[in-house]
Amino acid sequence: MGKAYAYYPGCSLDSTAKEYDMSVRAVFAKLDIELHELDEWTCCGATHSAIYNADSRFLLSLRNLALAEMQGYDTVVAPCSACYKNLRRAAKLAEADKTICTRVNDEMEEKFSCSGKVEVLHPLYLILRDYGLDTLKKRVVRPLTGFKIASYYGCMLTRPLDAFDSAERPTGLDRLVRALGAEPVDYDYKAKCCGGALALSHSDTTARMAGNILASAKARGAEAVTLACPMCHMALDLYQSKAEKIVQHDLDLPVLFFTQLMGLALGLEPAQLGLQRHIVPTAGMVARVGV
Repeated sequence: MGKAYAYYPGCSLDSTAKEYDMSVRAVFAKLDIELHELDEWTCCGATHSAIYNADSRFLLSLRNLALAEMQGYDTVVAPCSACYKNLRRAAKLAEADKTICTRVNDEMEEKFSCSGKVEVLHPLYLILRDYGLDTLKKRVVRPLTGFKIASYYGCMLTRPLDAFDSAERPTGLDRLVRALGAEPVDYDYKAKCCGGALALSHSDTTARMAGNILASAKARGAEAVTLACPMCHMALDLYQSKAEKIVQHDLDLPVLFFTQLMGLALGLEPAQLGLQRHIVPTAGMVARVGV
């Protein structure tokens, strides 16, 4: 039996991005990678908590990391890019300043074991670093040959700066796409912000920013987009019809979480991956895969 990882789904994967959660669990089970949902996890502080309390984001994240440590895990897997960013930032703060862990006790009125030694991994980087693309290729039963896929990284997956990928010219998703048999499409907006955080207050801005990303990918021949963030998925999938009107382009680009793309290549059924939950239909792409 291999290493077991603590799994932190976060609020989005427990609700609006349930298909991401479904596909992560299904794919990792298929690959025999053990994920155990963290007991009593809570929100990481999301993206706007610092507006109201500058300390809340890292304190909430540190609480979750402390729970993982107390439950016997040295690595937490966080699929949501915002959660991943917040948890990693908190881990780095705790590693640099051991007194921060005592503030978790004071603020939360709970007692935790917090050493600042828990690693935070995005599932993409777990596949790239720990599992390996060569091993993954051997598990592919439905190669995505002939597909042109635009990898969209957004502005949080590669931050804080780390050794996994470049923040300005990332390649991780492209390498994964190639391992699944598809052709990655290079385009100018792959690491630009989608405006997802503005969706409720400035929806036109979100639609315009998302439209620019999708139009850029479409112009380079992309037939679908793959990504790793629930907020980005909302912007590019839910707001795509509105984006078409703003950028005055027909887009019609299915937007899949990278684990859904993996699941199709690994032989999983669309229902296991939550593909029926998307706004932009994925049926055409599924049919081409041969499901």
